[in-house]
Amino acid sequence: MGIINQIREKAKKDLKTIVLPESTDERVLLAAAELVKEGLTKVVLVGNKETIDAEAKKLEISLEGVVIADPNNFEKMDAYVAKLVEKRAKKGMTTEQAHAKLTSDVNFFGAMMVALGDADGMVSGSDSPTAKVLVAGFQVVGTKPGMKTVSSSMIMELKNNTEEFGELLIVGDCAVIPEPNSAQLADIAMGAAETARLVAGVEPKVALMTFSTAGSAKHDSVDVVIEAGKILEEKKVDFEFEAEIQADAALVAAVGAKKAPNSKVAGHANVLIFPNLAAGNIGYKLVQRLAGAEAYGPLLQGLAAPINDLSRGCSVSDIVNLAAITSVQAN
Repeated sequence: MGIINQIREKAKKDLKTIVLPESTDERVLLAAAELVKEGLTKVVLVGNKETIDAEAKKLEISLEGVVIADPNNFEKMDAYVAKLVEKRAKKGMTTEQAHAKLTSDVNFFGAMMVALGDADGMVSGSDSPTAKVLVAGFQVVGTKPGMKTVSSSMIMELKNNTEEFGELLIVGDCAVIPEPNSAQLADIAMGAAETARLVAGVEPKVALMTFSTAGSAKHDSVDVVIEAGKILEEKKVDFEFEAEIQADAALVAAVGAKKAPNSKVAGHANVLIFPNLAAGNIGYKLVQRLAGAEAYGPLLQGLAAPINDLSRGCSVSDIVNLAAITSVQAN
């Protein structure tokens, strides 16, 4: 059973409510119908009920069981407005501004549903830039206690050489932070380790990668990775990790034994932390295209509740899969 089927089965066992705020996108409506039909999640759509029902009729789909929340006619709007004013008080947000934001920006409204417990998670981005989804998540839901960084990871399902490398790799950050500092790298590692356990179901062995292993090269960028490892040590994280390690030493047992003989991670890493966004984005796409791996994500991590971003070129299947993943994250 592939990883996405495993995730779907997990989602079915503990139904969570996922808000899909972009109801003007027909792919979202089709995905909502499939999610409920397959029993993967409960679904909330954001928008005008008459408009959504009319579009569903055109698409010849049933939205029975789907909840529709209309920001312009929502019984809890006063509480939503008050909470947003509270969260943005330092920025001087007024009641009028909060009301306008929640009725005009479906991502803020969806994120507030998550923040106040009316939904367990949110999936958006089919019709919104990544920045809008991130801002809504960061400003409304906020980060987890002890975490200051919102980042991302990808789940890579390998098809080749699985006896040597295993079937799954979790890689990050591939979508959010261009040049992470040491504290951010440590947060990325902790978030990716949680993704490995919670979503992928594997015990994380984390490699913070660079072009040096155990002091083989000196550079300021290597020092950033080394310092991230020291932060993880200070935090006494509950997963094995190796800072300052090259990709071959992290993944290939023979190379790891030679370059880092005392490491518990070298040669056996399944969570790969890239030193910057360029390396992460290039790296996962090379694995995806050259090795024929399936890539799931990017999954946002570090938020106090799960919110995930879609590509604007996503398929209905992509939305369904990401909603199932978000449901599992909500556990």
